[in-house]
Amino acid sequence: MTSPSPVVGDWYRRINGALFEVVAVDRDDDTVEIQHFDGTLEEFDLESWNEQDFEEAQAPEDWTGSVDVEPEDYESEREITATSSAWTDPLMSLDRSEASGYSEWPAPRDL
Repeated sequence: MTSPSPVVGDWYRRINGALFEVVAVDRDDDTVEIQHFDGTLEEFDLESWNEQDFEEAQAPEDWTGSVDVEPEDYESEREITATSSAWTDPLMSLDRSEASGYSEWPAPRDL
């Protein structure tokens, strides 16, 4: 069995179930660089890539595996966005008299 062609951004799975993503393909050097779910990098030459038994896989739902982020680092952001349903329009902070053409700055005809 041969592995599918490597595509940058696609996820693959080894026979033992380990997930990884192709992060670079260098056709000049005939190499494929992958990043495992835990963040470690590995490089194959294209010949050894074709000899491996990889299968295409879906990206993991938990994107934090290869990123050095703790859940408490982003949970507070999710809570804020989920609970802040009262979005305010940034245009409401404008002075309506300035927006309708009246301003403290003198008009050219006043000079």
